[in-house]
Amino acid sequence: MGLRAGTWLRRWDGARARGPGERGERLVAWLLRPASRPWQAVSLAVLLGICVSTSLRGNWGSDNAFVVKAADALLAGASPYEDKRFLYLPSAVVMAVPEALLPTPVLRWLLPVGISGLLAVGWWAALRLFSVPLRSRFAVGGFALFAIAYKPYVNLVLIGNWTAISAAALPVALLLAHRRSWVGAGLVVGLAIACKPMLVPVGLLFVLARQWRGLAAAVLLPVAVSLAGALLMPSPTLFFTKTLPFLLGGQDAYALPWDASPIAVLPRLGVPEPVAVAVAFAGAAGGLWGAWRRWRRQDEPDEGQLRLVETACMVMLAAFLVSRPSFDHYLLVVLPLLLASGVRPGSMPRSPWFWLALTPQVVLLPWPSELAHKRRAFKDCATLCGLAILLARRALLSGRVTLEPVTTAGSPPRTEPECAATPAASASRTAF
Repeated sequence: MGLRAGTWLRRWDGARARGPGERGERLVAWLLRPASRPWQAVSLAVLLGICVSTSLRGNWGSDNAFVVKAADALLAGASPYEDKRFLYLPSAVVMAVPEALLPTPVLRWLLPVGISGLLAVGWWAALRLFSVPLRSRFAVGGFALFAIAYKPYVNLVLIGNWTAISAAALPVALLLAHRRSWVGAGLVVGLAIACKPMLVPVGLLFVLARQWRGLAAAVLLPVAVSLAGALLMPSPTLFFTKTLPFLLGGQDAYALPWDASPIAVLPRLGVPEPVAVAVAFAGAAGGLWGAWRRWRRQDEPDEGQLRLVETACMVMLAAFLVSRPSFDHYLLVVLPLLLASGVRPGSMPRSPWFWLALTPQVVLLPWPSELAHKRRAFKDCATLCGLAILLARRALLSGRVTLEPVTTAGSPPRTEPECAATPAASASRTAF
């Protein structure tokens, strides 16, 4: 018994000597090892199970149906904007035509797989951005656990909302930007905006980086496709006279129960609406200030990826605070990037507060009935505000600010590239 007690004491003293930082690095090293084939099969079964169960439900694709209905109206010679629920640019109508031509039984099975595939593309790009092996336990098990435990993932696959396109596009764009292909990043962002104008705030990232060609690509592509779509439809001006006012007003009572914006949630808790608007815009302004500070700061261990990810995510979270409406699945645009950044020391997922902010979205976690169904926006708002506060605090209160000039397209580099991978990072990519 004495020998056994002595062994445990030596282990305890060793653990205390190593500290939480070293234990965290050992956990990350374990997660980066290859996942066994049974675990790969289990992860694939989880994702396919979500798709199959969604296809068998009667309310599948409810959000996607609005876009398909708009495409059907275009093919019938009517204006898609006669339906007030169609809130996208004219370019989205053109994008939805292939779906409108598919039989409903085929679309029933293809849509959940397509939405899951887009989310998987976003996870893949986020992993590549941080040089995480694609067959690692972190990559394989992390995505499956995220899909089965994070309720907005299942909701997004069920309703078929085109937020999935933005969730795939943002990590891909940041991966291209990290590899110095800012024009390619702009084209990806522009394509996503043409489908759904969710990534419009990411244009600020191109401004901060002074990548004007990439910004032009992100702007001109959706404008060109929208003009082409407007020429094909009758009364395209309804977008400005009917749809845009409806959208800026926060839609109507149909969307209010699920609107997680503080502008919508705080009045439901008794806060006067002017105060709620001021609080939301103040939070968004603080988020934009944090994004600017984060972009100017280059951490020593960082190779540029954390800087790109946290700046882009801060911009998006600031926009979600004031957008009307702001639904739970909007966070799927930023969460894969933040989760993938967990392999880096000092990142947000290394903090327990990050996981506390995600707690309201965990599946099967018991909550009072008052927070269920039409009042679940309270939980969504708590998660949105929690993530925004944590990321803004990280940007404003940590690290140092640098004033290194940016290498713009067509000009010779005057300093070390901001997002260039170090030799260590290049060597790590050989794991693929």
